[in-house]
Amino acid sequence: MGQPSLLIASAALFTIMFALGIGLTGEAIVHLSRRPALVIRVVFTSCVLVPLVALLLMKLPLSLALSQPARIGIVLMAASPSAPLTLRKAGKVGGDRELAAVLQACVAVAAIVSIPLIADLYQSSFGVSGWDITPKSVALQVGKSQVLPLLAGLTLKRWLPGWAERLSGPLDKLANGLLLLLIVLVLVMSLPLLAAFVSTNLLALVFMAVLVLAALAIGYAIAGPDPRERVTIALVTSMRNPGLALLFATTYGSGIPGLKLAVLAYLLVTVLLSIPFLRWQRQRQSLPYVAL
Repeated sequence: MGQPSLLIASAALFTIMFALGIGLTGEAIVHLSRRPALVIRVVFTSCVLVPLVALLLMKLPLSLALSQPARIGIVLMAASPSAPLTLRKAGKVGGDRELAAVLQACVAVAAIVSIPLIADLYQSSFGVSGWDITPKSVALQVGKSQVLPLLAGLTLKRWLPGWAERLSGPLDKLANGLLLLLIVLVLVMSLPLLAAFVSTNLLALVFMAVLVLAALAIGYAIAGPDPRERVTIALVTSMRNPGLALLFATTYGSGIPGLKLAVLAYLLVTVLLSIPFLRWQRQRQSLPYVAL
């Protein structure tokens, strides 16, 4: 991603999190405070279990046929939980936007500890060095891109509720516009290179698909019987944070050609595989729901 794309991505992410803070009612926080076991399951699954599944996949003999950028791209995405765009997706496809926001915030905080530990595990497992990811670097990225704008939105809603209500709609439109512009820029700048990467890394796409489907299934399984909750937690678990992964790729893997393309390819696979899952969930939710 070039500098213009990074600037637009930062602006879009800030707008999304700020708008979310303005729109939060707090019901999800109260609801989850009564279900700490669910929060622990989601945090453990997103921050530990999915990275461990990726490690097991990379230990398979068949994975040795993958290119270095593909292998590292997969483990970077697996190690990077808490995708902010999950919030918008959950709210539009039958999930619970506020539940996704609270769970994502919990996962983001836990990632400050989990990512450095997972990075150390990966280094020792694969016999590599130079990827000394620190809690400080993770905390800075998570703080400025997710926590600070969310807190700013919550503060505005607390002290100036009238302004918050008036800004809610325009901010949503601005976030949608910035996201659309970002998608167009990324496609224009990366599509030829991404197409070339995909054509020469078809086996890597299979591994990515297996990991994405496993994460969706795990998230779906650990949720309660409520269909909205299942959709939300499956998305929170499966959608990884490409911003963090690209940051690590730039900081530690600048000498590995194609690494950023591998991260983008994983993101593309995640989006494509979420479509049939969400269509299936919408069909299920069209039927009457009876609590067990």
